[in-house]
Amino acid sequence: MEGAFLSGQLLISMPGISDPRFERTLILVCAHDPEHAMGLAVNRPVEGLTVPDLLEKLEIKSTIHVPPHLVLLGGPVERERGFVLHTDDYKGEFSLRVGPGVGLTATREVLEAMASEDHPRRSVLALGYAGWGAGQLEEEIRQNVWLTCEADEALVFDEDYSTKWSRALAKLGIDPKFLGSTAGRA
Repeated sequence: MEGAFLSGQLLISMPGISDPRFERTLILVCAHDPEHAMGLAVNRPVEGLTVPDLLEKLEIKSTIHVPPHLVLLGGPVERERGFVLHTDDYKGEFSLRVGPGVGLTATREVLEAMASEDHPRRSVLALGYAGWGAGQLEEEIRQNVWLTCEADEALVFDEDYSTKWSRALAKLGIDPKFLGSTAGRA
């Protein structure tokens, strides 16, 4: 892990994770450096809360039909704060490149773009985020709390939330039914 930063990678929670908020969770790492890491869960929909509902609550008028995609729970930190993961065809002034083809923006302007002809080709809106302090994520990976895999557009943006975790494991050649809740060391 020395010198390896995980921005743009997916974290796959392992069975037996000690924090139930992350059980069977898939997190896109949006920022990672020696001081911190930040990511958004991409498979935790908030039942009953859609993007058009949230735009309406924020008094953002739509000039197009906004699909009724569910809002995601990005993580337990600052759950009142919104983040938009989007394809890199949208480039706002404060957008951050997360990885190949994916950006992150946390401004009202991206919400207004989502409600207009200037919308990103694909996007997800998440409330809250997951965060780690210096070295914390690296230590959790060493303790087999998380596996990592390459992100792809389907795992980040599609709405088949219930299968994203197992599909990410399949990218690594792992069948979830063979995973146990305890890890060993050789």
